[in-house]
Amino acid sequence: MPELPEVETVRRGLEPAMAGRIVDRVEVRRPDLRWPFPPRMAERLSGARIDHLGRRSKYLLLTLDRGETLIVHLGMSGRMLVDAAPLAAHAHEIAPADRHDHVVFHMAGGARVTFNDPRRFGAMDLVATAALDAHWLLARLGPEPLGNAFDEDHLVAAFRGRRMPVKAALLDQRIVAGLGNIYVCEALHRAGISPLRKAGRIAAHRVRALVPAIRATLDDAIRAGGSSLRDYRRADGAMGYFQHDFRVYGRAGRPCPTQGCTGTVRRVVQSGRSTFHCPACQR
Repeated sequence: MPELPEVETVRRGLEPAMAGRIVDRVEVRRPDLRWPFPPRMAERLSGARIDHLGRRSKYLLLTLDRGETLIVHLGMSGRMLVDAAPLAAHAHEIAPADRHDHVVFHMAGGARVTFNDPRRFGAMDLVATAALDAHWLLARLGPEPLGNAFDEDHLVAAFRGRRMPVKAALLDQRIVAGLGNIYVCEALHRAGISPLRKAGRIAAHRVRALVPAIRATLDDAIRAGGSSLRDYRRADGAMGYFQHDFRVYGRAGRPCPTQGCTGTVRRVVQSGRSTFHCPACQR
């Protein structure tokens, strides 16, 4: 599933085609994805101007001039792809329709933005912008890891007394929004903290060191266009390439890349998910 860097990369790729532009018309080619589309979605979107293209956690937020916001979740395999060369140098020629093209936005100026989702685990919902923060998908989310509300004091307080492993704590979207399996593994390695340690048993100064490690990991991933392991593609159809810079994720059996460390990356399973770490330098 795309994590924060992938969704942020898609958001930035969509901006030239969608932000500040009118939606001429929308094609909704099926009644649902993960759940049914909101009533009259095509009608409510057609003719609207997208005033702002934002992101909250792993959700894209298209704020309309009509007082509504479209929430988009890419799910496991969803992509939002821009067609129409005149808008930007990275845009590609208009492609023929695909059977997995479920929603198509025809934008003023000639761009076409297609939501393609072979597995149909993606989702869309329309909500009054004034009530956006109370929407059930967003209401319980913690602070954004790249925002000012996510700081050392927040993380120390959030971990205090918690008996769950630190990796599980960082995956808890109520503690910090948008982190997934890949980037938690990578950030913990940068911080030298074992993913197996209980969150509440980590010294405060080490918890504080996690904040810059998380931010640096996400910043590097966004600059690389995210990580393409299966279905993820950027808005121009290209793959991300941060997977080539993984320190531990997917590198079981390889030498730890930390300078001076002689350890080997190991894979363990936590709550049914793969965790990669170096037992020698992550304590």
